[in-house]
Amino acid sequence: MKTDTLFYQLFQSFHTLLFELIDRPTSEAEGYKFSSAEIKEKAFRFDGIFMPTASDKPIFLAEVQFQPKEDFYSEFLAEIFLYLNQYRPIQDWKAVAIFARQNCEPATNKFCQELIESGRIIRIHLEDFREETNSLGIAIIQLILASEKKAPKMARKLAEKVEQETNTHLRDNVVEFIEAVLVYKFPKLSRQEVEAMFTHSDLKKTRVYQEAVQEGVQIGEQRGLQIGEQRGLQIGKQEGVQRQVAMLLRMLTRKFGKVPPRLKTRISKLSVTQIENLAEAIFDFATVADLNTWLKNQS
Repeated sequence: MKTDTLFYQLFQSFHTLLFELIDRPTSEAEGYKFSSAEIKEKAFRFDGIFMPTASDKPIFLAEVQFQPKEDFYSEFLAEIFLYLNQYRPIQDWKAVAIFARQNCEPATNKFCQELIESGRIIRIHLEDFREETNSLGIAIIQLILASEKKAPKMARKLAEKVEQETNTHLRDNVVEFIEAVLVYKFPKLSRQEVEAMFTHSDLKKTRVYQEAVQEGVQIGEQRGLQIGEQRGLQIGKQEGVQRQVAMLLRMLTRKFGKVPPRLKTRISKLSVTQIENLAEAIFDFATVADLNTWLKNQS
């Protein structure tokens, strides 16, 4: 699962999530702007930066790790100090290391341990968040960590819970996250099988579904086929690959505000490997022109 991309979206959508994970009052999230910044030299990149608008609040530098990695801390510290050197912030800073499970965290040396004991580095193990919660962000994390056997039931339960949400934008966002997690967990399933895992009526309310229908119908019309919504969806999205394309397009739209149709068309024709590479490269793009250059290099 491309957890870097997914957590970027989670942090972007649930502004209080990091503060919930580090057991700080969610009110502290006010006055922070979330971003992801590339650190030059070795092209290090944080999974999330929470930048305060006031000088008396600390910057939070977050990194998510879902697989064991022996050099995690050495690279994390390199990112931190390169960032401090290049950006020279006036605020204090804290680093948050987020591990899926305890066995994903490597041993620490004396230097790292001192930073941990001082509270400069905060360690989080997501597996510790097992209890039922009212936080939608943490509930999505629980779904990410769930086994394939338990995931469908958890997805249905979460979809039923969010159905009561009066904020339609938030409700649509959560259902899209549910779909995204299921797509990553079960890449071989058809869209119909993914839909069957939770309330179909909820899925039909989401932007990703509506966009898929519209794109599918348009393609169907271009082919001169007199087909209905379901057939148009099947043609327009082409199984799981195109579901991931829809996710990427949403991320790009959030980042740039608008993606030209010709670039959308190019993205829809990318291979599975290219789609995965684009999911990583998104963080490096500063403008739509960067996206255009990247796509040209794929041909």
